[in-house]
Amino acid sequence: MEAGGTSAEGTWIELAVSADLEAVEAVSEILARSAPGGVSVEPAFELVADGLAVTTDTSAPAIVRAYLPGIDRGRVRKAIAETRRALGHLQAFDLRPIGDLQSRVVHESDWAHAWKRHFPVLRVGRRIVIRPTWRRYRAQPGEVVIRLDPGMAFGTGLHPTTQLCLAGIERWADAGLVRPDAALLDVGCGSGILSIAAGLFGAGALVALDPDPVAIESTTTNAGRNQLAGRLSARQGSLPSGAGPFDLVVANLIASLLVDLAADLGSELKPHGRLLASGIFVDREGEVCEAFGAAGLEISARWAEGDWVALELRQPTIGRMPHQNSTPEGRQPHGD
Repeated sequence: MEAGGTSAEGTWIELAVSADLEAVEAVSEILARSAPGGVSVEPAFELVADGLAVTTDTSAPAIVRAYLPGIDRGRVRKAIAETRRALGHLQAFDLRPIGDLQSRVVHESDWAHAWKRHFPVLRVGRRIVIRPTWRRYRAQPGEVVIRLDPGMAFGTGLHPTTQLCLAGIERWADAGLVRPDAALLDVGCGSGILSIAAGLFGAGALVALDPDPVAIESTTTNAGRNQLAGRLSARQGSLPSGAGPFDLVVANLIASLLVDLAADLGSELKPHGRLLASGIFVDREGEVCEAFGAAGLEISARWAEGDWVALELRQPTIGRMPHQNSTPEGRQPHGD
């Protein structure tokens, strides 16, 4: 990384690492230590269906990115050194292929436009269409079109974990759970894509929570683009939300955070509420299930996309206590 040009406000340092999908979560946790605003994961993908859908290439490495404010050079240098050292320790364990740490200076004015070419109009599930604000699309009858500009916040719809959540929200809508009298909490909202999808399907009060102020700004702006400004409240912070309990909760995080927040997530639910938890790498699924079981929740559905898993959870039915590793019978893989 060049030392010059990193002290101006509005300048960021991008950290990027190429990683095998099985190593993505471990690499994400390392980068997140230096970038409290969170990380983004860009899987290798290919456009299909005339550009309206994507398939993820699980054999190719993903790119994990994080951004540091460039105004404090000393802090940036220290963060890069610590991240490189932690990645070196991880590489020593031979945890599938992990590339070298790359860093570069990114100016907000440049970044805000250069990345846009990577995001097409995207169909998820049967009815959801994600339309970047800079692309044209003619909506078809019955489609739920999300107008989205993620900016520097996570949540474009490309990543399998986001797609699993969107498909889960669509299933909730099909089952009549997303309705005007249903309140929804979006934990780790990023761009706001999940709470916006729920709002467009008809959910009433929407609360979006994220510790990153960039995510809150992005969610607020995207809510306005989708005529949901009056129903969606974006708040900077973490659990407990102070606004519950909720009928529906979505949490697209990573396994370690889901484990840490399992009890708090359960406490946000109404007695018959539903929780959709995603961002779980398949190797960490058992650990996450155990944490939710200990928090008094049972798994009612499971879906998978490649090596990523999403779980639907609820409080146990009367007369049945959750088992720590309980999973629903006849688990079906997810497929959009």
